[in-house]
Amino acid sequence: MEKVAFIINPFSAKKNYQPFLNELKNKVGNPLYYVSESIPGTDEFIKTHFDNVDIFVAIGGDGTISTVAKNLISTDKILAIFPAGSGNGFSNETRFSKNLDELLEKIKAKQSRKIDTFTVNDRLSINVSGTGFDGKVVKEFEKTSRGFKNYIKVSLKTFFNYRPIKVTFFDEEYKQYNGRYLMLNVANTRQFGNNAYIAPNASKSDGLVDMVLVKKFPLTYSALFAFRMFTKRLKDDEYVTYLPVSEISFKVNTKNWHLDGEFNKIESPVHVKVQPASLNILV
Repeated sequence: MEKVAFIINPFSAKKNYQPFLNELKNKVGNPLYYVSESIPGTDEFIKTHFDNVDIFVAIGGDGTISTVAKNLISTDKILAIFPAGSGNGFSNETRFSKNLDELLEKIKAKQSRKIDTFTVNDRLSINVSGTGFDGKVVKEFEKTSRGFKNYIKVSLKTFFNYRPIKVTFFDEEYKQYNGRYLMLNVANTRQFGNNAYIAPNASKSDGLVDMVLVKKFPLTYSALFAFRMFTKRLKDDEYVTYLPVSEISFKVNTKNWHLDGEFNKIESPVHVKVQPASLNILV
């Protein structure tokens, strides 16, 4: 398959990438692929083959996809995905499945479209990024063997002990939202992953992100919050606020963030900015 490169995160899918690679070799013959050893290694592979490849396929979770995507921003190169992460939020939102035959058919058709991305202090995000409770959860989650069950366990344990973060906006029109929150999320698409829809009305092609401010809620509200999140019904109420923005600045009294599910340390002040139609996605 000419002009296509496959980039595999060997640590995704419980480190069981060999069946995918065997199937790929069986169906494609002699594919151009790279089993990633590091982010710099992935960057170098893409740089080396950039001029001769039209479609770069990321095999992994949202973090892997974001790593590949950052090399393709504002170019005519196309990003394709074979989901192999623990949540696969971005894959779900861009309609990529764990079916190699289906992916290969899409590659042959070579149809694509532009979607938005955004940056948090110049660091790329393609899906959902945030700080507060979920930033802490991701930090603790990375100490486990991952998986949805471990994510739920870590989330519950963290919730009861977590102290709200303090958020202060710089723009006059948003100062009314200054306060303490359980978490702050910036959503380019609708879901974290595992069909948990934190921003059910978010669009990846409207030039905006949804900033989601969630106040710490009582235990009696938690079941309703979870029900709404998993049924795409979260909405503005006394605990949840949505702010559609193209650019916004604020400070927060924590450095713990996750960018597309990967833990990051980010210093305040924080500047979020949408990059409209900046990434080419296979459809």
